[in-house]
Amino acid sequence: MAELTTIKNNLVFGLDIGTRSIVGVVGYLEHNIFNVVAMAQKEHDTRSMIDGQIHDIYKVGDTIRKVKVSLENQLDFSLTDVCIAAAGRVLKTINASAEYKFEEETRVNQEHIYSLNLLAIEIAHAQINGNSNEVKFYCVGSTPVNYKLNTFDISNLEGHKANKIGVELIATFLPEEVVDGLYEAVEYAGLHVASLTLEPIAAMNVAIPEQYRLLNIGLIDVGAGTSDICITKDGSIIAYGMIPLAGDEITEVIAKTYLVDFNTAEKMKISASDKKDEMITFQDIMGLKQEVKAEDVHKSIHSVISKMARATAEEIRKLNGGKSVNAVFVVGGGGKMPEYTNLIAKHLGIASERVAVRGEEVLTSINFRVEDFKKDSLYVTPVGICTNYYLQKNSFVFVTVNNERIKMYDNNHLTVVDAVMQVGFPNEKLFPRRGAEITFTINGKTRLVRGLPGEGAIVKLNGKTANLNTSIEQNDVIQITESTIGEAAHMTIGQLDEFKATVSFNVNDKNILCPRFAYVNGQLKSEYYEIANGDMIIMENYYTVEQLFAFLDLEISNLDIYVNNERADKNTKVYENFTVKTSEHDNTISYKDLPEDDTYYEKKSKKSNDQIFTPEMAEKMIAQYSNNSDNKQYIDINSNAFMSENNGMVDNNSSAAKTSNSKNMMILINNQPVTLKGKASYVLVDLFDFYEFDLTKPHGSAVVLKLNGAVSEYMAPLHDGDVVDLYWEP
Repeated sequence: MAELTTIKNNLVFGLDIGTRSIVGVVGYLEHNIFNVVAMAQKEHDTRSMIDGQIHDIYKVGDTIRKVKVSLENQLDFSLTDVCIAAAGRVLKTINASAEYKFEEETRVNQEHIYSLNLLAIEIAHAQINGNSNEVKFYCVGSTPVNYKLNTFDISNLEGHKANKIGVELIATFLPEEVVDGLYEAVEYAGLHVASLTLEPIAAMNVAIPEQYRLLNIGLIDVGAGTSDICITKDGSIIAYGMIPLAGDEITEVIAKTYLVDFNTAEKMKISASDKKDEMITFQDIMGLKQEVKAEDVHKSIHSVISKMARATAEEIRKLNGGKSVNAVFVVGGGGKMPEYTNLIAKHLGIASERVAVRGEEVLTSINFRVEDFKKDSLYVTPVGICTNYYLQKNSFVFVTVNNERIKMYDNNHLTVVDAVMQVGFPNEKLFPRRGAEITFTINGKTRLVRGLPGEGAIVKLNGKTANLNTSIEQNDVIQITESTIGEAAHMTIGQLDEFKATVSFNVNDKNILCPRFAYVNGQLKSEYYEIANGDMIIMENYYTVEQLFAFLDLEISNLDIYVNNERADKNTKVYENFTVKTSEHDNTISYKDLPEDDTYYEKKSKKSNDQIFTPEMAEKMIAQYSNNSDNKQYIDINSNAFMSENNGMVDNNSSAAKTSNSKNMMILINNQPVTLKGKASYVLVDLFDFYEFDLTKPHGSAVVLKLNGAVSEYMAPLHDGDVVDLYWEP
């Protein structure tokens, strides 16, 4: 076997872990012919497996090691990776569909097909585990039933151009306990699982070639503990099934009938199958030597064989939509029991010649380069396990996450994030977490400021720095430290865009740009105020006369002040683009006191377009007006101004003010300031007494009257500073 050293990396090791024995096969695929270069078989010393389920992991592991050593002696080098198959005990099948749309017409390749199949498997995986509250299932095999090219059925997608591809497949699942036992026994023997499939899938690959699958055929893999079933139709495998009745049922009947131990009964069963007309000699548990005809042994087991055949036929009908199949192939050592195939045919209602044991005739595509070997149906499954490796590699990997060992379904695209999510690591602790946010309102609109992001989770893979998208492999060790929380959100008044805006006034024919005032919860605040969660901020679009002149560093006590040519006092509100005039009444200040340069106040109020006025000026104004005993008066949006009978402005302490309840109100009508006079309160219709708008000469279909941007009732109350739109609708 010296020449095998050169193809060592191409060899595949397949292991059929059966209830009664373990069969190992090593070979390689060349020109669609699988070449077997080594074989070994070892029976379990005890009943460490029952009905396909491992009961004693370490005894099964010891038997696997013996088979491994035998094969290594034949090959003259060590084996490390092995392909295995699981029996169909507690088998679950899910029919799943998936489709994939390309961004543009694309020629389909094998990678596209693999990804499509994987997508369907993942859908089935989520479905079966989502429906199970206690038992966790793992996929042990999948078989495409039908492919779609755009909207048309097709048997092979590869090479075709498509905008969309789809697949319908059967995914087979077994409970975690079954799969875990297999993996643990294999690892105990010093091997790593390279792929895992289902026994009937493996047997199908050899026993029923693809060209036969157009026919409605059933395959029965009769082992010692289970009889696994597979159905084909229209070129595809359409169903898998299992019944927990097989060769051990017969052995147990022989043991009870002839009072022998299980191993002796097993030998009697094999002898009875091979020596139909001869005597069988055995020793019972009393130590007495006994002799019985093979024919009598056949009679003693006839009822249990009939029971098995009936149950198998019923399962086949169930899987085939309630109908019988056209033919049945039987593989496995248990399939050679006398009358078994005839009874299957009887219960299915088909001709006996259409049920046959498949052995040597189905192994024609297998080249056995092993001495003293006889082709037999017993080897169909282990050879199929090897060939399945080339068709479908789906297995599980074990990784350790923060000292916890987990098993993952290997889709060949596993990353760190898949592992940490499976172990239950909180998703929010994987990615950077933001600090606390603040929510506040500004001019009635809600504003949200998020905190800063923290640092992402720190990932170490086998001691080296990695990230969440790093690929992982068998036995990788992952250490992950949770992400951190970033700095809490903070914002000052000065950082608000609304604060950086300006208000323009015309003072003594000079354009003055002033910063907006910020009121937080009714209190005037500077640009350095730290906004708190829940704050209510108002950025006012007006100044009082007193605020304006304080900003200009002008004393108003010796001035007569007019706003839009109306006499004003210190509490009169000055809105955007209002005009302000002053005149001296005691010769302390005159118009010439205001600089001639139009840019003076702009330079005074800001250093740049973004910095409106200095912090010192802001602090000065806030301190002045926050301590003013009349503070409530000048920030009151409904502050009063009283008029004399000749509509002239008078002091609030005058007799006219004391004897009159009327007040002046300034509103904007079509962007023009208008003063309402003579009433204690005003409604919308009052504006027609002060604003010229001829209703007798229509200039459109209807009059549009809006208050602060919204259509309002004529009797809606007016407030100081309200904005009115009045026009004819075309």
